[in-house]
Amino acid sequence: MHTFGLIFLAALLLTVILRLWLAARHSTHVAANRGAVPAQFSSVITLDAHQRAADYTCAKTRFAMLSVVIEAAIALGFTFGGGLQALHELTAGWFEPGMLRSLALLAGFALVTTVIDIPFSLYRTFVIEEKFGFNKITPKLFWIDLLKGLLLGAALGLPLAATVLWLMEGMGNLWWLYAWLTWMAFNIVMLAVYPTWIAPLFNKFSPLTDAAMKERVERLLDRCGFKVKGLMVMDGSRRSSHGNAYFTGFGKTKRIVFFDTLLSRLEPQEVEAVLAHELGHFKLKHVVKRIAWIFAASLGFLWLLGVVLHAPWFYAGLGVETPSTAMAMLLFSIVIPVFTFLFQPFSAMYSRKHEFEADAFAAQYTPASDLIAALVKLYKDNASTLTPDPLHSAFYDSHPPATLRIARLQQAAAGAH
Repeated sequence: MHTFGLIFLAALLLTVILRLWLAARHSTHVAANRGAVPAQFSSVITLDAHQRAADYTCAKTRFAMLSVVIEAAIALGFTFGGGLQALHELTAGWFEPGMLRSLALLAGFALVTTVIDIPFSLYRTFVIEEKFGFNKITPKLFWIDLLKGLLLGAALGLPLAATVLWLMEGMGNLWWLYAWLTWMAFNIVMLAVYPTWIAPLFNKFSPLTDAAMKERVERLLDRCGFKVKGLMVMDGSRRSSHGNAYFTGFGKTKRIVFFDTLLSRLEPQEVEAVLAHELGHFKLKHVVKRIAWIFAASLGFLWLLGVVLHAPWFYAGLGVETPSTAMAMLLFSIVIPVFTFLFQPFSAMYSRKHEFEADAFAAQYTPASDLIAALVKLYKDNASTLTPDPLHSAFYDSHPPATLRIARLQQAAAGAH
C-alpha cells in the first residue's frame, strides 16, 4: 500500500477510536448522573424530565456510535474497496470524457450516499424521535422532503459543480482562487434568496399576528437599533415538537423566524429574551465572523485541493486508478473530515464563546431571569441533558453546558440588582 494510504488509514482509525471513546464517555457520564437532578435545577426540573433527557441523550449517542462505524466503512468502501473506481467505470460507459461524465460521477456519488443515509434517517426520525415524543412528520412528508431536497440539490449543486470543474480545468494554477470567489458569490446569493425562495419549499411561513407579542418584539428591536424585513412564524410543529427561533437572510432581507412550538411554550417575556440573545449574535458580528471563518477555511481547502489535484500519490494511495478533477473533488471530500476532526474542539470553543457573549448581550436588554426561565423550559422541552460529559461537550457542543450557562446568567441577574 502507498504511504499516503497508510497515513489515511491511521488517521481514520484514530478518528474512529476517538469518536467512539468520546461517545462512550458521554453515555456513561449521562447514565451515571441520571438518578438526581443537578442542584441548581432541582426546583424547576422534575426527576422524570431529567431522566427522560438522559435516556434521550443515551439513545442518540448509541446511534451516533453506530453512525461512526458506518461512516468509516463507507469511506473505506469508496476508496480501498473500489467504490469510486466502480462509479467511474459506470459513468465512463455512459458518457465520453468531458463535463457530462464528471457531473455524472459527482451526481452518482451524491445519490449513493443519500440512499445509504435513508435507513439511518428513518430510524432517527421514526424510532428515536418518535419514542421520545418529538416526531411529528408523517412518512409521506418524509419522502416528499427527501425528493424536494434531491431536486433542489441537483438544481443548485450541478451548475455550481460544473462551474468549479470548468475553472479547475481551464484557469491554470490559480483555478482555486477563482473557484473560491465563485463559492463565496454562490453562498452570498443563497443567503439572500433562502428566506424568500428556498425555505418556503419546506415550511409554511406566516406573519406574526399576536399584536402584543409583535409590539413587544418591535420595542426590543428599537432598543437594540435593529431593523428587519419581517416577523414570521414557521410551522415547525409539522415535523417536530422541538422549538427554536432564528434570523435568516442578510441586509434588507433579514427576517426573524419563530417556530410555532416556541411561541406556544414560552411566555412573551421569555420569547423576548430568546430573541435578544439571537439579536446579540448579529449586533456582536458573530454571524459575519463565522461566515468569514468559513470562507477563509474554504480558501485553504481549495488551495490544498489544488496541491493534490495532479499528485499521482493522492489517487493511488486511495485506491483510484483514473485521476480526474471530479475524482479529486470526491476523494478530497472523503479525506478532509478525517484529518480535520482533531480541530473540532477549537471550533466548538469559539462557538461557545459567542453564545456566552450573546447571553450577556440579552441580559443588557431584557432581565436575565427571563432568559434563564426560557432556557430551562427549552432544556426540558427538548430533553437536553443537564449533565453532559465535559470532554465530549468540549469536542462537540456549540452551546455551553446548561449549568455553566445558567450560572453566568444568574451572576448577571445578581449584578443587575
